[in-house]
Amino acid sequence: MLPRHVQRLGRDWIAHWNGSQILALNSPVSNCTRWAGYHPWASFPLPVAVDFSANWRVPPFFGPWRQFQNSNWQLDNFTQSSYFHLPNASMKSEGEEPLTKKRRLSGQHDTSAPEEDTNVSNQKEALHLSVAQNEEKHSSKKGPVKRHWEYFCQHSRTMKILENKGIDQSNTESEAKFDFTVMSYNILSQNLLEDNSHLYKHCRQRLLIWTYRFPNILQEIKQLDADVLCLQEVQEDHYRTEIKSSLESLGYHCEYKMRTGRKPDGCAICFKTSKFSLISSNPVEFFRHDIPLLDRDNVGLVLLLQPRLHCKTNAAICVANTHLLYNPRRGDIKLTQLAMLLAEIASVAPQKNGTFCPIIICGDFNSVPGSPLYRFIKEGKLNYEGLAIGKVSGQEQFPRGQRILSIPIWPKKLGISQNCVYEIKQQQEENAGEKLEAAKLDNTQEIVIASERLSSKLQHHFKLSSVYSHYFSETGMPEVTTCHSRSAVTVDYIFYSAANEDIAAQPGAEDSFHGGLKLLGRLALLTEKDLWTVNGLPNENNSSDHLPLLAEFRLIER
Repeated sequence: MLPRHVQRLGRDWIAHWNGSQILALNSPVSNCTRWAGYHPWASFPLPVAVDFSANWRVPPFFGPWRQFQNSNWQLDNFTQSSYFHLPNASMKSEGEEPLTKKRRLSGQHDTSAPEEDTNVSNQKEALHLSVAQNEEKHSSKKGPVKRHWEYFCQHSRTMKILENKGIDQSNTESEAKFDFTVMSYNILSQNLLEDNSHLYKHCRQRLLIWTYRFPNILQEIKQLDADVLCLQEVQEDHYRTEIKSSLESLGYHCEYKMRTGRKPDGCAICFKTSKFSLISSNPVEFFRHDIPLLDRDNVGLVLLLQPRLHCKTNAAICVANTHLLYNPRRGDIKLTQLAMLLAEIASVAPQKNGTFCPIIICGDFNSVPGSPLYRFIKEGKLNYEGLAIGKVSGQEQFPRGQRILSIPIWPKKLGISQNCVYEIKQQQEENAGEKLEAAKLDNTQEIVIASERLSSKLQHHFKLSSVYSHYFSETGMPEVTTCHSRSAVTVDYIFYSAANEDIAAQPGAEDSFHGGLKLLGRLALLTEKDLWTVNGLPNENNSSDHLPLLAEFRLIER
């Protein structure tokens, strides 16, 4: 028989266990402290950290109370000494999706009902809240989540070593090449955070105030030191008072486009003046007062940049940034917003020889890998006939409503064709010359023919690849770019026009582009399991609910 105070301790722990065991079962947060279960020889369950060795032995508690005291057994001793290892996965730039993930995204062979999906979401949220409360009581400050750099080019690895050693590279082979890095980062607008506080119940309140968050975000930007920043959810008053000046002090020139209406945030593209000069800045507003479909205030921003390098030709790089509508049930608006962004890129990126300059598109697309919208970006075509509006982004496994996309999706007066380019509108005065009148008639005939051939097929002229493969090849686990109380998925991307020699280049890229971009490396993403070891996002070191994406490119000239 154990002493009475030991039994009382056991009863208290068992009472806590009975209240939380349902949430702990089958949890994605299995790498947090979990319970091994009830042991017949002890009056309480024992905590076991996941990464403890299989040969670890429980200290004997059979002796008298003094022996139990001498064992120095405390919950904090386990939680503080437990640690996690991030997967050291070797990934291809364009990996195949595991069959299990394909099935989950498409919803095939799944007999569960939408109500069950909602219940799972609620249980997940409650679990994360319980974990956060437990950590606040029992654990000290966790270290920052570790992410490693993945190289696709040995030369890139060599240059990184030279930079770290401080070796002068002016006489090296890299003098004739132009390498640069691009970051895409949704920094989480403070206003949106406060309007959607239910997504951050797992966070301690002090971690959610802007005066705590901004220094962390700025420190991340300093450490990653990208040459081009594409930022989303940049709150206008914060941008005006501190974000812009802070980035300018780091050597960046900043371009900003605020959302229309009364929305307080927007998109920014910032580039180092030591690496680029600005050719043109082109904001894109997705709101159109004369088109009911386009009643949302999302925006995009397209810059044409001139690299500062000595080369035979005038190279240029087009960088676009956007944050598409979130609403999972309005895929028609998402596709139209995307088409407007692509049309602006098509008007900015053409070169004198008729080809496109290299293109990089960053942003929060509020669409998951493998969704119709994602495939349209990568494949350059989409037949949307019979496609349900709620399935366009793939955000919901069981989309509510069965409304089908109309053909065409957007009205003709938008002025954008099914090929995602601006339609040429020539309106001449009645007293114009004969040549102008003839041109007007020919243009009218072309428009009539185009409308007769109108179909449910969307196209664009860019051959785009994704920097990330979205799944770890060794485990099949999905990469995650955002993680909060309700979900952990990939919605952020960096797309680029790959050069012919790039491992991710797609067939036909040489037909449309003048040269291209070669992917040299990327900052590895994490799994949901990895992120919950540091209590999800935001946390004490990562102050957004999104992870920054970072890639290194080399400009290849034809």
